[in-house]
Amino acid sequence: MSTNEKGTPQSRTYTVNDIAAIFGIGRASAYKLANSGLFKTIRIGNMIRISKKSFEDWLKMEEMEDRK
Repeated sequence: MSTNEKGTPQSRTYTVNDIAAIFGIGRASAYKLANSGLFKTIRIGNMIRISKKSFEDWLKMEEMEDRK
Protein backbone atom coordinates (compact mmCIF):
# COMPACT_ATOMS: atom_id res chain seq x y z
CA MET A 1 0.00 0.00 0.00
CA SER A 2 1.40 3.40 -0.94
CA THR A 3 0.88 6.69 0.88
CA ASN A 4 -0.42 10.01 -0.38
CA GLU A 5 1.13 13.46 0.23
CA LYS A 6 -0.16 13.54 3.81
CA GLY A 7 1.32 10.12 4.58
CA THR A 8 -2.12 8.48 4.70
CA PRO A 9 -2.23 4.92 3.34
CA GLN A 10 -3.66 4.87 -0.18
CA SER A 11 -5.40 1.81 -1.55
CA ARG A 12 -4.13 0.08 -4.68
CA THR A 13 -7.60 -1.26 -5.42
CA TYR A 14 -11.08 -0.07 -6.30
CA THR A 15 -14.29 -1.45 -4.87
CA VAL A 16 -17.27 -2.36 -7.03
CA ASN A 17 -18.96 0.78 -5.71
CA ASP A 18 -15.97 2.82 -6.91
CA ILE A 19 -16.34 1.35 -10.40
CA ALA A 20 -20.07 2.08 -10.35
CA ALA A 21 -19.37 5.71 -9.42
CA ILE A 22 -16.62 6.12 -12.05
CA PHE A 23 -18.96 5.00 -14.83
CA GLY A 24 -22.23 6.25 -13.34
CA ILE A 25 -23.74 2.77 -13.50
CA GLY A 26 -25.62 0.61 -11.02
CA ARG A 27 -24.00 -1.90 -8.72
CA ALA A 28 -25.34 -4.88 -10.68
CA SER A 29 -23.71 -3.58 -13.87
CA ALA A 30 -20.49 -2.83 -11.98
CA TYR A 31 -20.43 -6.42 -10.63
CA LYS A 32 -20.90 -7.77 -14.17
CA LEU A 33 -18.01 -5.60 -15.36
CA ALA A 34 -15.81 -6.67 -12.44
CA ASN A 35 -16.55 -10.32 -13.18
CA SER A 36 -15.96 -9.93 -16.94
CA GLY A 37 -12.27 -10.83 -16.76
CA LEU A 38 -11.23 -7.63 -18.56
CA PHE A 39 -8.96 -6.57 -15.70
CA LYS A 40 -7.48 -8.13 -12.57
CA THR A 41 -9.68 -8.62 -9.55
CA ILE A 42 -9.04 -10.00 -6.09
CA ARG A 43 -11.76 -11.80 -4.17
CA ILE A 44 -11.56 -11.64 -0.38
CA GLY A 45 -14.43 -13.65 1.03
CA ASN A 46 -17.46 -12.23 -0.74
CA MET A 47 -15.78 -8.89 -1.46
CA ILE A 48 -14.27 -8.02 -4.83
CA ARG A 49 -11.37 -5.61 -5.16
CA ILE A 50 -10.24 -4.37 -8.56
CA SER A 51 -6.57 -3.62 -9.24
CA LYS A 52 -6.31 0.13 -9.92
CA LYS A 53 -3.39 -0.35 -12.30
CA SER A 54 -5.07 -3.14 -14.25
CA PHE A 55 -8.36 -1.21 -14.41
CA GLU A 56 -6.70 2.03 -15.51
CA ASP A 57 -4.62 0.20 -18.15
CA TRP A 58 -7.83 -1.41 -19.49
CA LEU A 59 -9.62 1.94 -19.49
CA LYS A 60 -6.78 3.58 -21.47
CA MET A 61 -6.95 0.77 -24.03
CA GLU A 62 -10.71 1.25 -24.34
CA GLU A 63 -10.25 4.99 -24.84
CA MET A 64 -7.67 4.36 -27.57
CA GLU A 65 -10.05 1.92 -29.30
CA ASP A 66 -12.82 4.53 -29.21
CA ARG A 67 -10.53 7.05 -30.98
CA LYS A 68 -9.93 4.75 -33.94
